[in-house]
Amino acid sequence: MPDRNPTPEATLFAFFNEVGILAQLSRAMFEARLPPGFNLPQFAVLNHLIRVRDGQTPMALARAFQVPKTSMTHSLAVLERLGLIELRPNARDGRSKCVFLTDQGRGFRNDAVASLAPDMAAIAADYPVDRVESMLPALAALRKVMDARRDAQPADPET
Repeated sequence: MPDRNPTPEATLFAFFNEVGILAQLSRAMFEARLPPGFNLPQFAVLNHLIRVRDGQTPMALARAFQVPKTSMTHSLAVLERLGLIELRPNARDGRSKCVFLTDQGRGFRNDAVASLAPDMAAIAADYPVDRVESMLPALAALRKVMDARRDAQPADPET
């Protein structure tokens, strides 16, 4: 029987548990639509560069994704080899590199999103899109809180 007066911590745990399950289900759905050899973390880098901005350093991307720099470097090497990104010298310091999307990378990202249309249509048939739309502002606000918490953490030299 569910607790009628859950603690804030219990409520947050239940929320993040549901988000985790949704993340797993959506990841499997999306990876099934990606071309063979591609995975969601690689797509996520392309999507991040479009959503936030390109021209970020690999270290900044590793920090944003909260992964070790070596993991990000591997993903970027794959994306660069496929012509989806370019690594250019950092104009500010000349030592590090910055990551830029290529036209092919933008097209790949857009095609990947478009490939989800049948899945999105099926979900929309079973679940009202206006309910999802009404949740987006609250989810974005929570993401901003969590981003700020992440950014306030001291940088781990391994990430």
